[in-house]
Amino acid sequence: MAKRSIPLAAMEKILKQAGAPRVSDKAKAALRDVLEEHVERIAHDAIRFANHAGRKTIKAGDIKLALKK
Repeated sequence: MAKRSIPLAAMEKILKQAGAPRVSDKAKAALRDVLEEHVERIAHDAIRFANHAGRKTIKAGDIKLALKK
C-alpha cells in the first residue's frame, strides 16, 4: 500500500469547515484517498505541461492549466 501524504487531521478540518459536526475515521480516509488520486493526476499533467514548455520548474500556471484539462 502506498504511503499517504495528507494527514487525516487535515481531512477532518476540511470536513468540519464545510459544516460537518462529526466525521468518522473512514470518511476522513475516503476523502484523503480521493483527494490524493485527484491531486496526483493534476501533478502529472502539470509536469507534462512544464516539460512541454522546456522547463523543469512547475509553475502555478501549469497547475491551473492542468485543472482545466
